[in-house]
Amino acid sequence: MSNETPLERRGLMLMVVSPSGVGKTSLTRRLVADHQDLHLSISATTRAPRPGEHEGRDYHFVDRAEFQRMAAADEFLEWAEVYGNYYGSPKGPIMASLARGESVLFDIDFQGAMKISAYSPDDAVKVYILPPSLAEMSRRLHARSQDSEEVIAMRLARAKTEIADWGRFDYLILNDDFDRAYAELAHIYHAERLRRARNTWIEPFVARLTAEKI
Repeated sequence: MSNETPLERRGLMLMVVSPSGVGKTSLTRRLVADHQDLHLSISATTRAPRPGEHEGRDYHFVDRAEFQRMAAADEFLEWAEVYGNYYGSPKGPIMASLARGESVLFDIDFQGAMKISAYSPDDAVKVYILPPSLAEMSRRLHARSQDSEEVIAMRLARAKTEIADWGRFDYLILNDDFDRAYAELAHIYHAERLRRARNTWIEPFVARLTAEKI
């Protein structure tokens, strides 16, 4: 194949799920920074922007009426109400990215990952990041000093429930060493990009190969 011939691929939806305090944000932001063909999904939300947040970079900020219109029109891959605000993953831009060969990374919760996987199972790759222990997870949550004891207890209980459902994920990564965990996440992304079904260039190329006169 000529070096000038593009290798056409379909992108994938890489969904990374973990309990709070396990390092998911650091892992996913580094993966996006290291791969030009991968970008973060930008959710729509009805909550107000926080200091430093920008429209189209952090979120698409919409009012409740517009969000409800979008939900009724089936414009989300998934959506949910969290603490009185709506959050959702707009379907159109994401599916257009996949068709262009670009991949989309979702820093998402357990239920959201399951909804997206059910909608488009061939495009979805689900990765769960495990803590070394719940004791270490608790230590990290306390060190952040962002949550009350009640909220930390709730996060730990939710983590136990999610981890018990580990069999619903395609891959699990133990984050007891950041560099190793990151390398594993990057390897997963690279391997999934090479899956035969996502490489649409293969079939016509093989057809030309087998038609060649020797």
